[in-house]
Amino acid sequence: MIGLNLLLSVLISLGAVWGALALYYQLPLSMPWLALGLALWAGLAIFALVHLWRKSLLQGGLIYLALHAVLLVWWNSLTPSNQHVWEADVAQMTSGQVEGDQVTLFNVRNFDWHSETDYTPHWETRQYDLSKLKSVDMLTSHWGMDAIAHVLVSFGFDDHQFVTFSVEIRKKQGQEFDEIAGFFKHYELSILATDERDAVAVRPNIRGEDTFLYRIDMPEHIRRQLFLSYIEQANQLIDEPRFYNTVTVNCTTLVFGMMQHISGGLPLDSRLLLTGYLPSYIDELDGLTQGFDLAQLRSAGRITERSKQARNSENYSKIIRQGVPGW
Repeated sequence: MIGLNLLLSVLISLGAVWGALALYYQLPLSMPWLALGLALWAGLAIFALVHLWRKSLLQGGLIYLALHAVLLVWWNSLTPSNQHVWEADVAQMTSGQVEGDQVTLFNVRNFDWHSETDYTPHWETRQYDLSKLKSVDMLTSHWGMDAIAHVLVSFGFDDHQFVTFSVEIRKKQGQEFDEIAGFFKHYELSILATDERDAVAVRPNIRGEDTFLYRIDMPEHIRRQLFLSYIEQANQLIDEPRFYNTVTVNCTTLVFGMMQHISGGLPLDSRLLLTGYLPSYIDELDGLTQGFDLAQLRSAGRITERSKQARNSENYSKIIRQGVPGW
């Protein structure tokens, strides 16, 4: 019986910690009222644990189940919205219109970044010809640990145009990114189409990240479907906003879902979460440029210094790809 009590106590404690974090990130209260709300939740969880040990296992368990059920009713009532005051870099949402091979993208971001907080906004409408779509590149940008990176996908066209899609958190004004908050409906999801001199260059040039570019070996029809899938997902977010999630809905898992829908048969792997190691996952699927090992592709694809040298050059996309296998 003691073993069962211990097991249930651990489960209640874990549930209580999850509940406390959910309340912390979602209760629309400021201090000290937020602290009071968290203290009340903790007190109720302790009350359930005391009953579990001093009175009966069933009574303590039922008390906490009732508390957690109320919490879940509130939690499930939280819905994403596009109606907030957003940070300027995610103030607009990309959408697209497709007519045969002709694609029009609205709100393509092309900011001039002077610093992390100082930039000149430009939102543009651009046209692309799908019959000229010739390449797909994946970029991974690291800001600390090797295992963690932001992943971007860039499409290249025969007319020398490139457009980069980035899955981003849509921060409200004043918000900062917090990995833990990303588990608790703290951010809405955004898919942005950008100029490479924006979403790619800002990472090594302004944020000091280490950025790598890999040419993806992808059949023409899959390449086209992936491009159209980004547009479909972006359009859907305008009508049906979604929450970002650090694990289940992020810059990698969303793309994985699109590719699984297009081609199927992709294995689940821890590297879909440890995004810094994603190139090795794709390499094992023969998805990178053939004839080179991963170390060679990584070394040749490190664009950090080339990006800084190119800065706002009109030939930025060409310069960062110099020496990249497959280019």
